Amino acid sequence: MRKVILGMMSTLNGRLDSPFEWVDGVGDDIYRRINENAQKSDTMLIGRNTYDEMVAYWPGTLASGEGTGSNQTMARHMHDIEKLVISRSGSRALEPWHKARMVTAADDAALVAFITELKARPGGDIHLSGGASLVQSMVRLGLVDRFTFYVFPTVSPGAAWFGEVTDKRDMAVVDVETFDKGVVGLTLEPRAPLDMGAPQRFTELLS
Repeated sequence: MRKVILGMMSTLNGRLDSPFEWVDGVGDDIYRRINENAQKSDTMLIGRNTYDEMVAYWPGTLASGEGTGSNQTMARHMHDIEKLVISRSGSRALEPWHKARMVTAADDAALVAFITELKARPGGDIHLSGGASLVQSMVRLGLVDRFTFYVFPTVSPGAAWFGEVTDKRDMAVVDVETFDKGVVGLTLEPRAPLDMGAPQRFTELLS
């Protein structure tokens, strides 16, 4: 079965929205790793507003040939990948873009049903790209199979990855990397909770 991979940049306190407000630059080492991970996916899930930002930038970047090699690699990938734009209402038509189409999921049940069916289809990984509302819903509903965070050494107020989670979620650490500018790459997967009994105080965990 295919996996849904959430891979984005984050602050120390888990902020995911408006990275232009807190990222002081994306180093080429991070960009290369993002490109490498992107090549493993053949489908992308995008929120409606995030799609508008992407379609305003990537097609023109690819057509112009401008930017770094890493930027052009990403522009080509963004052109080639299947882009599924998740909308609650489906009321606004999409600006045309190669292999992009709208998926209307009016409520949580519809979103779960669509993602479950999508993961059962043949194909590569599914990249969950944002925006904040879609990511928070997918995380809350337990639809993400792997998390790759590029954690910047800064704190900033805003929408957080796990902002809508109301229960305990345990993770297994798959990989840890370090990048320029003090950025740490964390790859995590959900795991079953450990059986720790029912401790009543912290000191019971030390014995």
